[in-house]
Amino acid sequence: MDLSDIYTQVILEHSRNQDNKRELEDYDIKEPGHNPSCGDEIELELKLDGDVIKDAAFVGHGCAISQASTSIMCDEIKGKTLEEAKEMAEIFIGMIKREDVSEEDLEKLGDGAALQNISNMPSRVKCALLAWHTLDDVIKKREE
Repeated sequence: MDLSDIYTQVILEHSRNQDNKRELEDYDIKEPGHNPSCGDEIELELKLDGDVIKDAAFVGHGCAISQASTSIMCDEIKGKTLEEAKEMAEIFIGMIKREDVSEEDLEKLGDGAALQNISNMPSRVKCALLAWHTLDDVIKKREE
């Protein structure tokens, strides 16, 4: 598969975009994420208003796919409830793992659906999943 098929315009924009790559001054949740197979690392920070994600940001380093996926996720979960964000994470993870995901579910991901073809590149799957697994872990910990 040609890399140009993977690095779509959305992915390129988000990998270069620094809007979400910052520390939040007054976060409610901070969760590290690490991909041991390639060394990508993030720290996801969320600011909540009740159970609504008011702001989301991250710091860290990694390849263009991990950085773009994290930035896209931050954009897409802002304004969502933790339950909605959990559903989005489950849909995204299923999409990347090539599970049957409906068009309706893909629409819930917004720009996250641009990463769908990453599933065709096994070496990049963990990169795309890093942020979404980290988000899912955060929400599961809060539910305990």
